[in-house]
Amino acid sequence: MSATPSGTAEQAVLVTEVGLRDGLQSIARTMSTAAKLQWLDTVYGAGVRSMEVASYVPPRLLPQMADADAVVERALQLPGLTVTVLVPNAKGAERALAAGAHRIVAPLSVSEAHSQANVRRSRDAMVDTLREICALRDASGKPARIIGGLSTAFGCTLQGEVPIADVVEYASRALQAGADTVALADTTGLATPALVDATLQAVRAAVGERCNAVHFHDTRGMALANTLVALRHGIREFDASLGGIGGCPHAPGASGNVAAEDLVFMLESMGLSTGIDVRALIDARSVITDALPGESLFGSIARAGVPSYYRAACADVANISGAAAAMESV
Repeated sequence: MSATPSGTAEQAVLVTEVGLRDGLQSIARTMSTAAKLQWLDTVYGAGVRSMEVASYVPPRLLPQMADADAVVERALQLPGLTVTVLVPNAKGAERALAAGAHRIVAPLSVSEAHSQANVRRSRDAMVDTLREICALRDASGKPARIIGGLSTAFGCTLQGEVPIADVVEYASRALQAGADTVALADTTGLATPALVDATLQAVRAAVGERCNAVHFHDTRGMALANTLVALRHGIREFDASLGGIGGCPHAPGASGNVAAEDLVFMLESMGLSTGIDVRALIDARSVITDALPGESLFGSIARAGVPSYYRAACADVANISGAAAAMESV
């Protein structure tokens, strides 16, 4: 299968910017609410239309998320922005539903060891929690979509290998519990193209297009290669973080979400449409450097620069891809 989708409708790829949640939760310092709102406005101005902006957890456990209500309120004011939050329990879900979040991610670790470290509950207990969250959503009458976020889907630094059969099992159980879709996360940065290929083949065979999103870390430099494999399997939603910040506090050694700037640059250069201006996204990194001076940022395209002919080259690729698709349909 070609990595470039055929047909105009299929050429749209959704990049969800997760830095305000997944990025900031791993940083010791707390970003001010004003800086977070500036982050929202700036990346929105760059064309980002899907963001995971907060998690609803007790401030004593994660002070970086203490202002979740204020950030969600502002995000909901931006026209056309899909606002996603993460909740680990029913109480968090009640807050997210009351706030009006469009999508709620419920984390479900495929690794038992990571589940205990991350949420202090077993995998099976988290399936029950997911079922409770879905019931709360249904009873509320709110249209929020529930995403089963399958953490450690490609390996775990605490447990070791995560069997693909377990990923298939918990993806199926998440949907049976009431989730609308499932997303696979490389929480520990252990994914490789071959593993992503085998895992997506098995999971999509079991649940079809209800597995429609992935979350890759670039810990070992594999995120973009893994993205290409996921594209071939029909995945059209990818998480990324501005400046490549973030990771999981309970996954030792697993740093670095894929940089949103690198991901957008690659997708657009393939003739795929993200709706995001990569140069404006690079400029948005200044929000982080101003608010958190000295914080390490990552990503290759910001360091090397965008080629002067980039936009024309993207248009050429898109035209060639469109012509090829038209020929295939004859």
